[in-house]
Amino acid sequence: MRNCPRAMREASLALGASQWQTIYKVVIPFSISGITSGVVLGIGRAIGETMAVLMVTGNAAVIPTTILEPLRTIPATIAAELGEAPAGGPHYQALFLLGVVLFFITLIINFSVEYISSKGVKRSK
Repeated sequence: MRNCPRAMREASLALGASQWQTIYKVVIPFSISGITSGVVLGIGRAIGETMAVLMVTGNAAVIPTTILEPLRTIPATIAAELGEAPAGGPHYQALFLLGVVLFFITLIINFSVEYISSKGVKRSK
């Protein structure tokens, strides 16, 4: 939000807008791509903290039936089971397939962040 040019803020204030109107109509629209990128990357980092997630979620390898039951995320499953899976076996291959799925989820999230960021840059020029 600090990257918003000072000239844009001053122009808005010079036209008679209040400080809150300037923030709402000028600063936030100019900064929306950075705000969105920060939120998405923060969520991605929170999900990616594998071992913390593994301990917090209860390490339960069962499919939950309600949102209150413990569960296991994809990174936690890979971290917990890869050491015990025999190399080349079906369990090992399934864990690597989970890694590929996780890679594509991350790729989609990153592409969406880039799309939103580039959309904000075009609009501000």
